[in-house]
Amino acid sequence: MKMKKDMASILEQLKTDERFRDNIAHWRVIPAREAKAVPFPQEMDARIQDALTRRGITSLYTHQETSFRHVRGGKHIVAVTPTASGKSMCYHLPILQTLAEDTQARALYLFPTKALAQDQKAELHELIGEMGLAIKSETYDGDTPANIRQMVRKAGNIVITNPDMLHSAILPHHTKWVSFFEHLKYIVIDELHTYRGVFGSHVANVIRRLKRICAFYGSAPQFICTSATIANPRELAEALTEEQVELVDNNGAPSGIKHFVFYNPPVVNRQLNIRRSATLEARDITEQFLTNGIQTILFARSRVRVEILLTYLQELIKRKLGPKTIQGYRGGYLPSQRREIERGLRNGDIMGVVSTNALELGVDIGQLQACVITGYPGSVASTWQQAGRAGRRQGESAVIMVGSSTPLDQYVIAHPEYFFDRSPETARINPDNLIILVDHLKCAAYELPFSKGDTFGCAEITEVLEFLTEEQVLHYSRGKWFWMNDSFPAHNISLRSASQENVVIIDISERGNERVIGEMDRFSSMTLLHDEAIYLHQGTQYQVEKLDYEEKKAYVREVQVDYYTDANLAVQLKVLEQDQTLHHGQSVVAYGEVSVHAMATIFKKIKFETHENIGSGPIHLPEEELHTNAAWIGFSDSLLAEIGTEDVERGLVGLAHVLQHVAPLFVMCDPMDLHVIPQRKAVHSQEPTIFLYDRYPGGIGLSEQVYKEMETILTQAQRLISFCACTSGCPSCVGATDDGSKELAMTLLRIAQGGSTYVS
Repeated sequence: MKMKKDMASILEQLKTDERFRDNIAHWRVIPAREAKAVPFPQEMDARIQDALTRRGITSLYTHQETSFRHVRGGKHIVAVTPTASGKSMCYHLPILQTLAEDTQARALYLFPTKALAQDQKAELHELIGEMGLAIKSETYDGDTPANIRQMVRKAGNIVITNPDMLHSAILPHHTKWVSFFEHLKYIVIDELHTYRGVFGSHVANVIRRLKRICAFYGSAPQFICTSATIANPRELAEALTEEQVELVDNNGAPSGIKHFVFYNPPVVNRQLNIRRSATLEARDITEQFLTNGIQTILFARSRVRVEILLTYLQELIKRKLGPKTIQGYRGGYLPSQRREIERGLRNGDIMGVVSTNALELGVDIGQLQACVITGYPGSVASTWQQAGRAGRRQGESAVIMVGSSTPLDQYVIAHPEYFFDRSPETARINPDNLIILVDHLKCAAYELPFSKGDTFGCAEITEVLEFLTEEQVLHYSRGKWFWMNDSFPAHNISLRSASQENVVIIDISERGNERVIGEMDRFSSMTLLHDEAIYLHQGTQYQVEKLDYEEKKAYVREVQVDYYTDANLAVQLKVLEQDQTLHHGQSVVAYGEVSVHAMATIFKKIKFETHENIGSGPIHLPEEELHTNAAWIGFSDSLLAEIGTEDVERGLVGLAHVLQHVAPLFVMCDPMDLHVIPQRKAVHSQEPTIFLYDRYPGGIGLSEQVYKEMETILTQAQRLISFCACTSGCPSCVGATDDGSKELAMTLLRIAQGGSTYVS
């Protein structure tokens, strides 16, 4: 019988086995960290101390004790420590202490997902049970039965919910929650880093409404935020809560030695610089760990990938692992099934789990020994979150990140310093985006009338209230603005989109069981929900059967295909206002307000992994207009004479392709949130220009950050292209495979950075 190896032996095999060794791009050893613990605070209730002692906890980590002290001192805090460092105790302990002293006190816990809320509820119930206190804590979400809802409103000490529920079900009905709001002492915002971009901008306005209602009932709650590592946790917490926040980052949790390996699959097509499937390589590496009894988590990018990898790996159970199982974990599984998997991972019954990023957030699954990540997750913060799933407090652990052929993956694999030496991304929100602000002022006016001189966070609102009065949405009388519509505004406003006119996505996979699975703003729907588009929802693939653009409905059916779709947009972009400008010789970098006219024309079917074009079709949709913000790089018209019109055009397209992949790295956004468009002859200047614009009405601050970071972005784009092993251009750099595209893009980059046209 084959002898099982320990972690050190497997890592040694990876270093020496030719099959793996030659593909290791970087190997970083992160040293172990000792625990930093301090005694329980003297004022902590003896019942809390006893409950912790029964769990084997006889002291607190430094960050837990600091959080306790700050919260008890009346400060708003944001605690920032790695995954599985006991962050939840930063809010549980001070809140339970207050509830032990005052049974009337109330706390509101906000989690970005239902799964996380359920997980925290279970942990909290255990702790409260061991303390023997009469504290009622309950979740309040779409699954909460009506009879329990009533109890929660009347007598719940701790209410656990999500921002969507707070927005649409709690705040509009605050009159049913009088006792709760009168005694609300604490608001917990967990996984703070997820509140960025459009979603974060919406949630900041929901918090403004929440604070306004609290003030009406005479309470001024404290905020306790926790976050994974991002570059600006205090700034984000203060932007979200509009309060002065104390940063707690003195992490005291221990960790063992961690090996972080960047693994680049071998090239299988030299001409196109395409590598062996990251999915297959990740499977083979995971197999090495599992067959040697190493408990492992494998992250995949989509539900479909999870199921494919699970099928591959479950063959191992039959042949080598015996009763130990390998499970999938993703959205779409029933909560009971997910709880069972989490329990199995904690007690060791489950040997391996294949997950989407559903396990990236802080659901408690204990600490595993190995983590394999299929493809770069898209941000430094997200990667560290996934990597944090491996690493018992003693002993060695390993994280293997397997790169795909995409420009982003290849860039990160080739530049480990980008990942290891750079602080994680900055999370940005813009609560005063006019479209988002107007939506929430409607909701706020429905909840409570506005009086002259009232504030709404830091936003200027008088002009907006007057505009809404002219539009007959509000009624002004005796110095107050009242809601005058029969409709209920929160129901028509999604926290996930900045557009008021959303397309509803309806799943028609099962006849007679049509269900709404999501929504999307109209502008994005042109390229993502056109007829025959492959739409991904929580990892599941759907094909769009019909987009009813007039009725704003997209009908989709579940499919399993090995391709995705990419639509071509014919975009006409006009500069309305140029706010900031920087000149660089033959180029100019600028930022301002733009109007985008877009029409979807054709779509392509692109095969996964190889990126081959395997089909196309026309799109029949009307033109859409979008007012937003953009950063742009303009080139002197003299280039057309120097380089040639056609070559400039190819260079622009190649450079735009690279920027589409690189720019989102520096503004912590989904690549879909920022669009890059090359124009041979821009309307405002008649010169070659590349625009990078926010794909949301009014903009959410992404392109402004691109403008500020343009020098860094261009430098990294240059490194990505020059590093690429291809000779003249490929899908892993400039997108094109024709002769010269690579050098043309490099020429434009040199000019954009203030250099000359040609290098002597």
